[in-house]
Amino acid sequence: MSVKVRIPTILRTYTGGRSEVPAEGENLSQVIESLERNHPGIAVRVLDDQGKLRRFVNVYVNDDDVRFEDGLGTATPDGAGISIIPAVAGGC
Repeated sequence: MSVKVRIPTILRTYTGGRSEVPAEGENLSQVIESLERNHPGIAVRVLDDQGKLRRFVNVYVNDDDVRFEDGLGTATPDGAGISIIPAVAGGC
């Protein structure tokens, strides 16, 4: 399945500055593998040493948080929009 992945500013060095890139895969795990093939280095920023989503990285498939779906097994239908959003902390 072909999907569009929205890339946060902090990861755009891996995509040549592009804010959105195409990827392939029937689920999120396959999409991340596709991203890594085409943009080496991006997977290590999204996945931890055990191959799970990093704690402070939020991923949405068509506006649904994958943490409340099937995680890396979340289906990514053809034409889906995927957003990778690093959590931001701080304040007073």
